[in-house]
Amino acid sequence: MSVTPQVPEIENASMEDRLYTVKYDDPGESHLDVKVQRICSDSCETSDCVSICPADVWRREDGEVPTIAYENCLECSSCRFACPYDNVSWEYPKTGSGVTYKHG
Repeated sequence: MSVTPQVPEIENASMEDRLYTVKYDDPGESHLDVKVQRICSDSCETSDCVSICPADVWRREDGEVPTIAYENCLECSSCRFACPYDNVSWEYPKTGSGVTYKHG
């Protein structure tokens, strides 16, 4: 099953405005997860998953396990590579290949 994002044409819109208009079916299940929650609360002080995410998907209070707003995910997988403990479980939602973006 493939998912085709519906991106309306917006002349002279900023990239941020265009990203907020991308719509696609929500699978209802997060494709992101924290593998071992104890690592986040006991070992991670940098919260790299939070700081690198361009879509504000990851949020974390000091000493807490991050909360995940997966529905905002742009599927860039930056969080997976930024985590120094390889503690992010990440899968492409639905399609198995991720979103294809058309710029311009």
